[in-house]
Amino acid sequence: MTTLYECVTVTLGYHKLRARWAPKMLSEEHKKKRMGFALDILTRYAETGGEFLNHIVTGDEMWDLGPSDFHLFLYLKRHLARQNFHDDAEIKNEVEMWFREQAVDFYDCGIQKLVTRLSKCLDNGGDFVEK
Repeated sequence: MTTLYECVTVTLGYHKLRARWAPKMLSEEHKKKRMGFALDILTRYAETGGEFLNHIVTGDEMWDLGPSDFHLFLYLKRHLARQNFHDDAEIKNEVEMWFREQAVDFYDCGIQKLVTRLSKCLDNGGDFVEK
């Protein structure tokens, strides 16, 4: 173990989450809430199948992945790369246009991944879920 690695992991309490370093911020209470949410959603999914995912609305749960890692934002980030904007209004208009242009299947694909990620959350005891 190098000194730098020890400093980052032991002293600062970070661990590598995918390609980034992320702080170990989840308390036991957070993990219990995440597991409760995951169990609730997966139970409903088991009872109603894919139909449940058509009506899902999220609450105040903490997600396993940072916002830039969500299915949706990965592609949005790629679309916005190498573009220059003069103000916030230009960015907002571009993002709204991009959302409108996406096919229904694009959004459905992201929702379908939810079941797998929630299962991983339960398997990891509520801890971070990597891809």
